[in-house]
Amino acid sequence: MLLIRNLSKTFGKYKALDGLNMEIADGALYGFVGPNGAGKTTTMRIIATLMAADFGNVVIDGIDAFKYPKLVKNYIGYMPDFFGVYDNLTMYEYMEFYASIYNIRGTEADKRIFDLLEMVNLSDKRNELVDDLSRGMKQRLCLARTLIHRPKLLILDEPASGLEPRSRIELHNILTQLRKDKVTILLSSHLLQELSEICTHIGIIDSGKMIMEGSVKEIMAKQKSENPMFMRVLEGQEKAITILKHNSKVTNIATNEKNISFNFEGDEYEEAKLLVTLQENQVLISAFHRDEGNLEDVFLQLTQ
Repeated sequence: MLLIRNLSKTFGKYKALDGLNMEIADGALYGFVGPNGAGKTTTMRIIATLMAADFGNVVIDGIDAFKYPKLVKNYIGYMPDFFGVYDNLTMYEYMEFYASIYNIRGTEADKRIFDLLEMVNLSDKRNELVDDLSRGMKQRLCLARTLIHRPKLLILDEPASGLEPRSRIELHNILTQLRKDKVTILLSSHLLQELSEICTHIGIIDSGKMIMEGSVKEIMAKQKSENPMFMRVLEGQEKAITILKHNSKVTNIATNEKNISFNFEGDEYEEAKLLVTLQENQVLISAFHRDEGNLEDVFLQLTQ
């Protein structure tokens, strides 16, 4: 659905994007993460044809976005990280305005507006003023209007920013349903744990470059091999420490009462062999595992 190659953008002497490459498959829910100033919003604005790049290519559903910006806008729904000001517009009028931009009028507009407000649980408030809505309601309304023309690609810049837990859960449920409906979603957020729970793929950007990209499972599996091992020894702790010290793949041994942690460079088979060796030497172990880690750990290690 989305292919980016060698994307570059500078603002004066500041290089916001430095040869960025990324790829999003059809139907993916892609979490786009990085430190402040890493280039996430710049990338999203370029994809949405709201900003020109200095160099590179953006292809959306097989269409060159730089050559045919008006055409690809029909494929894109863009939700910025701020809502904007709409004085004296009701929710319905707000949706009707955006429908008219795409030449959607009359009964077709009415049906789409009703269906979308129903999807985001706002149909009973269609006649309320936009300015009177809570932040969570505004975010859901903004999401609804990005879908008015049935885009294939949603670009959502920090859609959960500032939302309380219930509103975030409602937003995540909507995004999960959209993905089931074959909508491809590019989503930026600082809520890394929540991204790992709802996204199919993750891209981590830093200093304008993609430093890791792949499915959530692939990224966590790759990073897991670098996480420490933990074991709880009920009997034979001194034997266990001696065995660990004589293993060339073990470093950084630390103890805390009956718990031992250490770094281990081996794979799962070597982990199993180490466990067998410990048991053969009468070390009584009640727990033996590698730390699973989480997306926040991965992010901190890669962007340190």
